[in-house]
Amino acid sequence: MGEQGQSPSPRSSHGSPPTLSTLTLLLLLCGHAHSQCKILRCNAEYVSSTLSLRGGGSSGALRGGGGGGRGGGVGSGGLCRALRSYALCTRRTARTCRGDLAFHSAVHGIEDLMIQHNCSRQGPTAPPPPRGPALPGAGSGLPAPDPCDYEGRFSRLHGRPPGFLHCASFGDPHVRSFHHHFHTCRVQGAWPLLDNDFLFVQATSSPMALGANATATRKLTIIFKNMQECIDQKVYQAEVDNLPAAFEDGSVNGGDRPGGSSLSIQTANPGNHVEIQAAYIGTTIIIRQTAGQLSFSIKVAEDVAMAFSAEQDLQLCVGGCPPSQRLSRSERSRRGAITIDTARRLCKEGLPVEDAYFHSCVFDVLISGDPNFTVAAQAALEDARAFLPDLEKLHLFPSDAGVSLSSATFLAPLLSGLFVLWLCIQ
Repeated sequence: MGEQGQSPSPRSSHGSPPTLSTLTLLLLLCGHAHSQCKILRCNAEYVSSTLSLRGGGSSGALRGGGGGGRGGGVGSGGLCRALRSYALCTRRTARTCRGDLAFHSAVHGIEDLMIQHNCSRQGPTAPPPPRGPALPGAGSGLPAPDPCDYEGRFSRLHGRPPGFLHCASFGDPHVRSFHHHFHTCRVQGAWPLLDNDFLFVQATSSPMALGANATATRKLTIIFKNMQECIDQKVYQAEVDNLPAAFEDGSVNGGDRPGGSSLSIQTANPGNHVEIQAAYIGTTIIIRQTAGQLSFSIKVAEDVAMAFSAEQDLQLCVGGCPPSQRLSRSERSRRGAITIDTARRLCKEGLPVEDAYFHSCVFDVLISGDPNFTVAAQAALEDARAFLPDLEKLHLFPSDAGVSLSSATFLAPLLSGLFVLWLCIQ
């Protein structure tokens, strides 16, 4: 159940199959393989067997020329032999890799590359690699990138920093989606803000005031999913008047695994402001408590945010609020003690630009009758200022009461899994 029409699925709009976009991220983090699943060994053997294809004579084959294993050139034939060996290796480890995302993504990637290079499934395979096969970057004299440092690994592989997305929920709640849509939602009960391969965030809301149509977030649940050598699965839960500076198990990091420190919790204002750093997935989360409600703000790597299946289509950060759950700014309480002029004056003090944050502030102050709601909107704007890579998209301006507040297009498409595989053998 996602928003239709207005906020199309990022996968369909980008023309990138979900298996390939997932493969992109998993290859960036290719060191993460279950101890019993040998997909990492298969990956290493494939890279080792294609080292000889790096020369200029084989580059044409890698661009798709020739007939592959069906009589194509030497370079193309060599690539097909390597792909057949890669496929054989994955079949041998299939039993222990059942349920492993990296394994299933590799299988899909092999299939796509064999089709792209016109390789037959039957034919000679590459010779066994020497003992101690070289991984990408090995032998270059440079230290291997930290598998739990997402930004470092991405920059080393692509020669540029990764792209980031921002989402926030505060006040009523008002939701700013990854696609720069801004909705005021009723969403009573539990609703997912995020639901992808690495992160799950659920907000639970209840009516803001007796008889009010608007709601406020009273509870947040965040699950950092198990990431092989980096972190154990960690759960964080916050409720109004209970904003802990630790995970549910009492820990403040990702556990005893080698990359445990790549997930951490810190606070400069106990009980009111918590920041969670998840460097292994390029993510920062801020949770605040203001005026009896919780607010959520996230900066997340684009590949991580988009690593989800078609079944995970209900995510407020991705599609905004479903149309049936949106409120118009005209739906205000008329029984409050604060007038609209007073609410505008209070909000104007900290929000001089009459953008979506300002109008959300006015809405919340009128609905609740509580001037403290101005702080929630101000903090959300400051988080957006810190998290958004493009400050020109900071201020969103309403075109009318109930529809999208920005026509800004989505960020650059995700790199395809095929492109990442191609980079690995260059």
